Amino acid sequence: MQLDKFTDYALRILMMLAVQAPARVPTSKIADIYGLSENHLSKIATRLAYEGFVTSERGRKGGLTLARPADQVFIGDVVRAMRRNESVVECLGADKSCLILPACGLRAVLTEAQDAFFATLDRFSLADVTKSRHALAVLLEG
Repeated sequence: MQLDKFTDYALRILMMLAVQAPARVPTSKIADIYGLSENHLSKIATRLAYEGFVTSERGRKGGLTLARPADQVFIGDVVRAMRRNESVVECLGADKSCLILPACGLRAVLTEAQDAFFATLDRFSLADVTKSRHALAVLLEG
């Protein structure tokens, strides 16, 4: 399964916030470090805030912070929220218009694979993936 860039950058933003916690990180700094436009980063940050992963403060001293401790942010939850529960293939979602669906054996295989993918992601928190906090902080110095 491949993550889209929106989800990839959402995870990277959360990792940066976990490394910098409890500091508030300006969105301009995050955008600069990851080479994103502030406009694109703003869209991702808005979604992360809407889903309850970050808090956002506007203004001169504004920026993003984690909305809850890193050990309470699970990677599977983030991916589901960013992808809006999109399926690997159409037939696993709401679209049941595929011609071969009634006789297709691939659907069950892909369902199992998707379930396994999320089961793995659900085992790991943001704290788990930022254990190398010092090394990450050095790499994220912009």
